[in-house]
Amino acid sequence: MVALFIYLLALVCWLGGMISFVFFTAMLFSRLPVADAGKVVSAIFPTYYITGYVAGAITFVLAIYFAIGGRGRGWWICSAVLLAGALALTVYAGAVVRPKVEAVRAVTEEAAPDPARKAEFDALHRLSVQLNGAVMLLDLLAVLSTAAALTS
Repeated sequence: MVALFIYLLALVCWLGGMISFVFFTAMLFSRLPVADAGKVVSAIFPTYYITGYVAGAITFVLAIYFAIGGRGRGWWICSAVLLAGALALTVYAGAVVRPKVEAVRAVTEEAAPDPARKAEFDALHRLSVQLNGAVMLLDLLAVLSTAAALTS
């Protein structure tokens, strides 16, 4: 029972944090100048990704534990695979893509930005959004798989 509580709490924190972040950033960018909103979001990202790393590791390990334990085994294996993918994408987005975005983010504040640097920032930002969207989708599918495991 405790392990299931920890698993569900970690999954809710991970997915809920991402969904909340989407709404928060939409509100932020609608109320602040883009450069200021970008600075706020950049300051939040380290915590955002650490939350994903920790919650992803916890949910992945516990999904494997539940798969070994019996009831709903196939669904738990499915959850573990989905969570492994989500965790891998989170680590890639946070450890590889985010530092690259930060390296060229200043281009968003320039009055006459270098077109090549602006294009690089735009491509990296788009990739980051796509990766985070994929993580949300994988986490939602993991919730579905978890529900199936718990009701089988």
